[in-house]
Amino acid sequence: MKLNPSKEKNQTRQSLWLGLLVVLVAALTLEATALIQYFYSRKGLRQEASQRAESQLEAMEYRIMDIIDQAEAAVRNKVWIAQWCLSVPDSIRRVTERIVNDNPVVMGSVMAMVPGYFKNQPLMAPYTSRSHITGEVSALSLATDEYNYPSKDWFTKPLETGEGYWSEPYIDIGGGNILMTTYSLPVRDKTGSIAAILTADISLEWLTDAVGNIKVYPDAYSLLLSRQGKIMACPEKSLVMNKSLQEVTSTMGDTALFNRVGRTLLSGEEGNMSIHYKGAVNHIYFSPMERTGWSMSIVIPDKDIYGGLRRIGNLVTIMQLLGLAMLLLILFAFFRRQVKFNQLEDKRKRMMNELHVASNIQMSMIPKEFPPFPERTDIDMAADIVPAKEVGGDLYDFFIRDEKLFFCIGDVSGKGVPASLVMAVTRSLFRTLAAHEYSPKRIVTAMNSSMSDMNDSNMFVTLFCGVLDMKTGHLRYCNAGHNAPFILTDHIWKLDVLPNLPLGIVPDMTFEEQSMDIHYDDSLFLYTDGITEAENSGHELFGEERLEKVLHGRRPAINHLKDMQKAVSDFVGDAPQSDDITMLFIHYLNQVPTDVSERHLVLKNDIQEISRLAQFLDTLAAEKGLDHSLTMSLNLALEEAVTNVILYAYPKGVTGLIELDAFLEKDTLRFVLSDRGVAFDPTAAPEADTTLSVEDRPIGGLGIYLVRKTMDQVTYRNEDGKNILSMIKKI
Repeated sequence: MKLNPSKEKNQTRQSLWLGLLVVLVAALTLEATALIQYFYSRKGLRQEASQRAESQLEAMEYRIMDIIDQAEAAVRNKVWIAQWCLSVPDSIRRVTERIVNDNPVVMGSVMAMVPGYFKNQPLMAPYTSRSHITGEVSALSLATDEYNYPSKDWFTKPLETGEGYWSEPYIDIGGGNILMTTYSLPVRDKTGSIAAILTADISLEWLTDAVGNIKVYPDAYSLLLSRQGKIMACPEKSLVMNKSLQEVTSTMGDTALFNRVGRTLLSGEEGNMSIHYKGAVNHIYFSPMERTGWSMSIVIPDKDIYGGLRRIGNLVTIMQLLGLAMLLLILFAFFRRQVKFNQLEDKRKRMMNELHVASNIQMSMIPKEFPPFPERTDIDMAADIVPAKEVGGDLYDFFIRDEKLFFCIGDVSGKGVPASLVMAVTRSLFRTLAAHEYSPKRIVTAMNSSMSDMNDSNMFVTLFCGVLDMKTGHLRYCNAGHNAPFILTDHIWKLDVLPNLPLGIVPDMTFEEQSMDIHYDDSLFLYTDGITEAENSGHELFGEERLEKVLHGRRPAINHLKDMQKAVSDFVGDAPQSDDITMLFIHYLNQVPTDVSERHLVLKNDIQEISRLAQFLDTLAAEKGLDHSLTMSLNLALEEAVTNVILYAYPKGVTGLIELDAFLEKDTLRFVLSDRGVAFDPTAAPEADTTLSVEDRPIGGLGIYLVRKTMDQVTYRNEDGKNILSMIKKI
């Protein structure tokens, strides 16, 4: 049966008009959509600019305030020592030396005495500075007629207010001889009178780079102003500390406009404003900096915010015209292809749903909630598995039975669904056998026998199986062709493993078992070769060298895990994942002390940890009823000993632990300071010659002198690579 030609023609015409109607509706819709998108995009870009500027202001403030806080803490933490040294004038210079030596951000420090406080020495101001070029520490005196320190605002302001004070930035001729600012804090004597001003100088030469490196847009720039409007940092370095904001803006024509801008920026308020100048719009975001009186601002040209949107708008218009011209052709092809596409899409969705279900089943077989044993304090664990496909062949598993941690990690040859099935069988065999067996060797041997009997597909599994005694730290393990795990102590080293063959190759394979002891705060890192063989876009391998670098330092298992995930992700970038990635961290935290101490303190080799030492001793003194004078003497001696270990025991960049135990034995206090750093006997160092004047006495040696004079007995020994310094004080 044939259609009537006129009817066919009418249908063709109707289809044509329908197509034209579709084109017209599409054109109107696209244009309306573009206008709406332009409006909301413009609004969103302005909000984004505000958020980015505010975020950068916060980042700028954080960077600067970090230095400010360190400088303030350096002075405040040494005030009590300065007060103690008022009765021992020869020790005053030691206060400034410790501030400079203990705090890398501090370029100089002076303890300037109130004129006439010491009758035999009307002016006294020992100053210690660090060269910003060589880093060499030197000492001099600011008590000179040329410098006249009692007239400086860093001296007069805290003397007037009795509080800490940040000076206006200046170039300190005769002192630090660099662009700096000074934090000053009064030091009061026993009567409550101000006896001296203790300071910390910080260099400001890094400000321009720190502020200039903050870029939110290509042409945006940052400014940092002092409380008096001096330009402290800006892109034009010739203006820094040479011009004020008012002097710069006075040459720009619109005086009223820029006077208003200057008043706003120095008002101490936070906000933003827009200015129109010579046909251009600029958006200024500003924020004050607490305690210093400084003001930060970021200036963003309008074209930086909306220029890209305008270019995109023009491009969108062109593309819309091209799209409308092609729409008719697309419509004809679309209807023919749509049916076929729907059929293929249905098949793909069914396949993806099946793979998703398989992935969920596979992941449900391994522990994935961390910490896995929240009620226990003797173990800390973290693990992760990332299949290269929807399902993978890597596995890990662990559980505790009879106070023993049974664990394994494995890698099935191949990928995808076949590997996932072998993985499920391997995990089930481990669980079944480990539920009744204690020997890793027998567990692995039985697994190999079972898998060899049913290995028609010739697939194999590399596996590491271990049993850790939670009470003693004794580890028994058996390796079946897997990567050797790493032991994380103060150093990183590979566990000694016998290679053996993987599971599923030789039915009657004889596997060897090994053992070792791990100790408190040691970690075990197990992984599959998906980490070391991870490739970036340049086909470079992540490798063991990068892996070991990430593992450095003692920290919780979850932190180790996140650091490793980030390192691998950053290295691989956008390159596709080529293999399953699996890792397992076991952090052993059970400690059975051989002696019972009154108090125990663990510190890292970080100078910021010193504040915890004073808290530790104050708590001990309160519990034992020690008098204040004895407590201060003990704190000074212990701080010297601990500072020496922090600064010199471990190589630069290596994180280590320092332990301090306090024992009360009849009428004596015994302190035991231990570390695993470089062997050094402080008791063998020559005593400092205290008969020399402060200027003639060489730097160093006073610390062990204070320890010897404070303690009644000081001894040192080195046992199994561990430095042990014992100090006894009769009470």
